[in-house]
Amino acid sequence: MVKRTPFFVGCLLLAGIAGCGARSASLVSSGRLGTGALEERSARHKPGLNGETGADTRVGENPGNDGSSTIVIGFVGGFVRKDNAAHSPVKIAARLRASYPSGVHAEVFENHHREDAFRRVIQLLDVSHDGKLSVEEKRDARIIIYGMSWGGSETLALANKLQEQHIPVLLTIQVDSVQKLGENDGLIPANVGTAVNFYQTDGLLHGRAQVRAVDPSRTQILGNFRYAYKANPLACKEYPWWDQWFTKYHTQIECDPAVWDRVEGLIREKIPVAEIKNASAGPG
Repeated sequence: MVKRTPFFVGCLLLAGIAGCGARSASLVSSGRLGTGALEERSARHKPGLNGETGADTRVGENPGNDGSSTIVIGFVGGFVRKDNAAHSPVKIAARLRASYPSGVHAEVFENHHREDAFRRVIQLLDVSHDGKLSVEEKRDARIIIYGMSWGGSETLALANKLQEQHIPVLLTIQVDSVQKLGENDGLIPANVGTAVNFYQTDGLLHGRAQVRAVDPSRTQILGNFRYAYKANPLACKEYPWWDQWFTKYHTQIECDPAVWDRVEGLIREKIPVAEIKNASAGPG
């Protein structure tokens, strides 16, 4: 787990040069998520273990609602701009938009613009355009949220805000999540159907090692997956030298394509069959 006080001080010192969490992503996943990860935690949260229910009863799952749009919200870390194409959260959103010209809305926000993200979600859910969400519009919501570093903290902050409005979330994904002041990036709210956490523990800046569900009967934790780069470092050539020196392992989990391929795969698994067919057909 991140030591919060040293991290905050370190961010103040490094914000001007390193962006404090604005990196690119790299990961080697494990178990059911891939190959080569060093550690998986919270296996007890997997469906079918310790009396938990299966994924068919998770909140936000509505397999019969193929006609609704899937909303994918990403958060970049640190002070990265939402259109900085070098960063993995931005790359994922761009690939999703290219793959699904209809049926999927993928958009990235800076982590200090959570309110903008919330307003966009409400706007997209309001299919009747009457300025308020009906019970049906909330029930049919298909929302996925992912984020890197401070963006991981904002992932859960947005999920909590949606819970206040009784809006379900299909999936949350956190990558080397760093908790922001006044937030809790380790507790998955009960409106989230499935959650997963990827992290590394080396260097000045590193992510939360474990997330857990407020209500394990409603939320499936796929796992807390630990990665290490000391023995096999990555060359994050798109990132400035100060990122690679001062927060190099935090940078390497963001520039590791294996991590973000897995993130993208998890998102795509939640896209309904009808939307995939529409994407294959192409526009027109």
